[in-house]
Amino acid sequence: MPLLELVDVTKIFRTPHGEARAVDGITLSVEAGETLGVIGESGSGKSTLGRLILRLAEPDSGSVVIEGQDVLALGRGELRRKRRHWQIVFQEPFASLNPRLTIRQIVEEPLIVARMGDRAERRLRVLATLEEVGLSADFMDRRPANLSGGQQQRVGIARALVTNPSLVVLDEPTSSLDLTIRASILRTLARLRASRGLTYVFISHDIETVRHFCSTVAVMHRGKIVETGPTRDVLMAPQHPYTQSLISAALPVVPYSAVVGSTNSRGQIS
Repeated sequence: MPLLELVDVTKIFRTPHGEARAVDGITLSVEAGETLGVIGESGSGKSTLGRLILRLAEPDSGSVVIEGQDVLALGRGELRRKRRHWQIVFQEPFASLNPRLTIRQIVEEPLIVARMGDRAERRLRVLATLEEVGLSADFMDRRPANLSGGQQQRVGIARALVTNPSLVVLDEPTSSLDLTIRASILRTLARLRASRGLTYVFISHDIETVRHFCSTVAVMHRGKIVETGPTRDVLMAPQHPYTQSLISAALPVVPYSAVVGSTNSRGQIS
């Protein structure tokens, strides 16, 4: 059984000028431990799809099943309890962090919501998770404004991982960072995927990031998935005209891979 399965998921936004199908009848599945890359130009529906997976937005039709659980059938209380297992890292790190809270409070908040541990246990868990993403105990009492963009995103990753989830949606997690910081964050995410056995849905417009980071890829265009399959197969021999045009506009491979590092046989960062 796939860890994540979507069947005919549709989301329509209604405006004074008519209807916009942000997500139009998408069906896909993601196996446990897999990293699915979702690529497409801005406005293709990628981020909306990520929010629908976690029910941060409600679909108009279709089904979303995670670990055998029909997400759309969950009541508010049960969904709140289940969310500890399904997390998200947002695109803009500073915008996603409460500027009034300390880093400890930000990372601890999901534990409080999920009622996990007492105060002392939560503090230890926060500290261990921060260290896991590359931040020391010195960051505990700082606030987001005192951190660099890369450090802020590491806090966002720690917040997502502190409840020990099985599925993490990564919504353009490195798009606002410069190239060297982006590579460092990707290596951290790859290490955490291996050590924790995580499953990622990696949303990105960056073809080369997806090429090096994801095992499978789905190409979105105007709310639909037009092509999907193993990353190397799709990106080296694209079949759909939209995929072909998307890849032809991508940056060269060599300069990017030189910064990011080597990859394994599945096209993933090693």
